Amino acid sequence: MFLLRGHHLFCLLGYRGMGYSDQYVKEMTRLHTVLREDPQTLITIVHGPDDLCSNFPENEPYHCDESAVLDRDERIVQYLGLTIGNTYTWSDIEQRIIERVVREDIPRFCSTCPWLPYGVCEEGVDRMRHGDGLTPVNGA
Repeated sequence: MFLLRGHHLFCLLGYRGMGYSDQYVKEMTRLHTVLREDPQTLITIVHGPDDLCSNFPENEPYHCDESAVLDRDERIVQYLGLTIGNTYTWSDIEQRIIERVVREDIPRFCSTCPWLPYGVCEEGVDRMRHGDGLTPVNGA
């Protein structure tokens, strides 16, 4: 089981092996691979920092507690019809993404994200909606 905050559910869609540090990439790749291989993996939705945030590099400004990030989490959780503190399978979350999220939602929810210019999250939404699941990550 993993503890995840709202916006990281969208980050998983666009994840391609890039990250804030080697340790962050290692843990995000591990999570991403587990979810691809076992969609019945359990995810508990949390408010604030989650399992991925614990790998954020100490030498960079820690943004995991910022109000803008917390607001993004809350809006995404509500949009997906999830509840903080509840546990879901990744498969259930995928289904909610397929039913509710379109590529235009990414810039609307994630306008300040440094990864937005890459366009990978929008591609991930398209993939999900076509039934292709999370994009395989090289080396995973």
